[in-house]
Amino acid sequence: MMKSFKLSEFNALSLQAAREALTYCCGSSAWVDKMASSRPFKDRSELLGKATNVWNSLSEEDWKEAFTHHPKIGDLESLKKKFSATRNWAEQEQKGSQGASEAVLRALARGNETYENRFGYIFIVCATGKTAEEMLNLLEERLKNNPEVEIKKAALEQDKITHIRLEKLIYE
Repeated sequence: MMKSFKLSEFNALSLQAAREALTYCCGSSAWVDKMASSRPFKDRSELLGKATNVWNSLSEEDWKEAFTHHPKIGDLESLKKKFSATRNWAEQEQKGSQGASEAVLRALARGNETYENRFGYIFIVCATGKTAEEMLNLLEERLKNNPEVEIKKAALEQDKITHIRLEKLIYE
């Protein structure tokens, strides 16, 4: 389980320790490096603002790198295996898919496969507070997007996820 830090503790971490902590929040190595070297932050508001500014300055390849650090929505098995380091946070975020029917989980799996084949990366959605059915509806809607629109939607969702995770990582 990832440790949480007071902002002052986070600011005092070694560069390597800060990078390791930030990787729990976002899997883009460029984002992690820029955020770790931007310390110290005066408050959480500055930290969160910088997180978005850095994220928006990155390339699509950097965004796609971050996407690879997430389990597919509804893929509870991969939460347990591949993503054990962030499993607790991802399980909380995907809580809505835990009670989903077999039919909805199968539809999510099919939709995820279609999405990945169409766009070249997994479906990214800020799952916090959403049911499996809501996520499935969002997935089906976003499959209608063209690639230029969709990468921006996925990036916006990743930014939301990063903020939620930063708020878990850093407390005041």
